[in-house]
Amino acid sequence: MIEHIVMWRMKDENKAENTAEMISKLRSLKDKVWVIRALRAGTDFNGGDNAYDVGLAVTLNSRADLEIYQKHPEHQRVGEFVRSVTTERAVVDFEYQG
Repeated sequence: MIEHIVMWRMKDENKAENTAEMISKLRSLKDKVWVIRALRAGTDFNGGDNAYDVGLAVTLNSRADLEIYQKHPEHQRVGEFVRSVTTERAVVDFEYQG
């Protein structure tokens, strides 16, 4: 199994509106990209200095499925919006026995 985890910091301009739209777009990928086993997206509730604003966790079967996910046109489309409303991104991809 592969876990793909991404965190973003949002731009201050229209932050609440853009955050809600971003999470909606991220969650929509579950029904549009067939290799996704599970997808969770949400906002941070701690608000600490090191906290990111939005988190995404995607579960896939294999590294090949991760590549399919990343190249999928819907993922690319959502990614364009995400890049337009965020300032920072952190990502980790790891493999585990599930």
